[in-house]
Amino acid sequence: MESLGALGTALGCFAGIAAGGLVLAAYKLGVLYQLFHKTETKSPRHGGESVAEVLRAHGVKFLFTLVGGHISPILVACEKVGIRIVDTRHEATAVFAADAVARLSGTVGVAAVTAGPGLTNTVTAVKNAQMAESPLLLMGGAASTLLQTELSGEGVWLDPDAVCAASSNELLVVQGRGALQDIDQMSLFKPLCKFCASIRTVREIVPTVRKALAIAQSGTPGPVFIEFPIDTLYPYHLVSKEFAVKNPPKGLMGSIVSWYLNNHLMNIFAGAWESRDVSPLPVHIPQATDDQVQKCIELVSRAKKPVILLGSQATLPPTPADDVRKALEDLGIPCFLGGMSRGMLGKDSPIHIRQNRRDALKDADLVLLAGTVCDFRLSYGRVLNRRSKIIAVNRDKSQLLKNSDMFWKPTMAIQGDAGSFLVRLSKGLKGHRCSEEWPQSLKAGDLTKENANRAKADEKTERHLNPLKVLHCVDELMSEDSIIVADGGDFVGSAAYIMRPRGPMRWLDPGAFGTLGVGGGFALGAKLCRPESEVWVVYGDGSLGYSVAEFDTFTRHKTPVIAVVGNDACWSQISREQVPILGSNVACGLSFSDYHTVADGYGGKGYLVGREDEGRLSDMIKQAQEETKQGKATLLNVLIGKTNFREGSISV
Repeated sequence: MESLGALGTALGCFAGIAAGGLVLAAYKLGVLYQLFHKTETKSPRHGGESVAEVLRAHGVKFLFTLVGGHISPILVACEKVGIRIVDTRHEATAVFAADAVARLSGTVGVAAVTAGPGLTNTVTAVKNAQMAESPLLLMGGAASTLLQTELSGEGVWLDPDAVCAASSNELLVVQGRGALQDIDQMSLFKPLCKFCASIRTVREIVPTVRKALAIAQSGTPGPVFIEFPIDTLYPYHLVSKEFAVKNPPKGLMGSIVSWYLNNHLMNIFAGAWESRDVSPLPVHIPQATDDQVQKCIELVSRAKKPVILLGSQATLPPTPADDVRKALEDLGIPCFLGGMSRGMLGKDSPIHIRQNRRDALKDADLVLLAGTVCDFRLSYGRVLNRRSKIIAVNRDKSQLLKNSDMFWKPTMAIQGDAGSFLVRLSKGLKGHRCSEEWPQSLKAGDLTKENANRAKADEKTERHLNPLKVLHCVDELMSEDSIIVADGGDFVGSAAYIMRPRGPMRWLDPGAFGTLGVGGGFALGAKLCRPESEVWVVYGDGSLGYSVAEFDTFTRHKTPVIAVVGNDACWSQISREQVPILGSNVACGLSFSDYHTVADGYGGKGYLVGREDEGRLSDMIKQAQEETKQGKATLLNVLIGKTNFREGSISV
């Protein structure tokens, strides 16, 4: 009797395990979900419409792309709901343009590209957005969901080859089976993105896109990636044709294969068109505590020579840039501006210091790092005076404390939003203002150095035009609402010292990654966001090569920008160090190419500017400005000579 009882217990356990396994398999295969949610086989709708609904609800105005069959439903649906589709000549440009829109609009920039090489072409631009902390959604196509590893390897006893043979159609391109443009895309983007997801059913699209958009903006902003297998985007009637069993195995295996394919198809579309909330999810932004702000108020109030180093994070939502600007002006503390914060204080603010930063930091008794990171741009923190009180504010904990274990120590380290912190600090110090003698002394040093630099601009170069003179001329003539896009090395490095953005959010550079090739995309995004503004792209002749084809995009999409190319036929920033150290200019030399002719060929207007045009340089710049007002993108191919202005600048 005892043995029979034990046998019964064992059989009961086995039955329980088997039942549990069946339930799990039914759940994994979507059988349980289909019991309660209908598959509308007659509906002409497709997954692209779900994407479009969410994007529209989140205020997305532009979608940048280079077209591909994998993503066509997304593009068509977005156009139908009023989202402007802007197609570029390279996928990286599409992502750079979305990055610019994110920075200038305060919303998430959106790009969509096709599978495989379409996505691999975006990797550099996505990494740049990650390091620049830009909220960006990248959507990519992918091969079919059928026979994903997790299904074929966990309790689903099917021969993958049998299923593939049974339905050998062009649309049903199976992931991991050698389909066109099929690679492991998720592994590429997981290290670059805050969030990655692969859609498996149409019903997942709305909640996944909502979640991705919220994550992109929360905490430290950054890129997110969603992969859309082709069978989740096209309508049921097309996908069902591709799932049709043409040559099923005979007998039991044939029946199993037919059931599996039909169930997989029905599960993709089950509950697809049920009503779902598409509104934005809450965005979490870290803030300084009241106690932290109060301690900083006390530190600043006691400082005699405080300095603020303002980084790009100070321009992020939710605090408007104009509120940050007012807070800085009320504090009266001298400021050094970097990244997107350039222009925050306008053209000629008495507290904006542009030169001699190292000397100012040496003398300062308090330094406020507002979204500024102690990386190579601050010599890893070594330029900070160890006797100074240091307040660091950053949304990202790793950036907040970067190199603090070696070269510097924060007095207060606050993981929070820099813009909001500055506004609260200013309110807490109402009635207190930094002594004017301190910013005035720094400003005097500014003027001395800038006058010396201006004298360098008047010097004759051995050949062609002095690049400093060209940049001073552009700076004087550009309109007050201009946006400056920086894409290059040596020429752009000089522009960063000379050209002065007139207001907040009017300077775009790649950021800490130092990426070349951002110019075309950044300019495109900027002009779409601010169509009334002049958009100037300052190019080196090397960097121009990455995106000169986008003059075709500027023409087709009626986004007239002005490109100023410093053409010295050289990768000068590298050559400057390579030649004296290693004695060779190998791979640094270029040609004085006719880039103006290329612009003409793409429907723009190009000008060649050489030494013989020095007397009419201003007139040529004004003529280019007039051409853009008439709707033509223009390119000034300026032949420039060599100066010693940037000797000692780093290239590694």
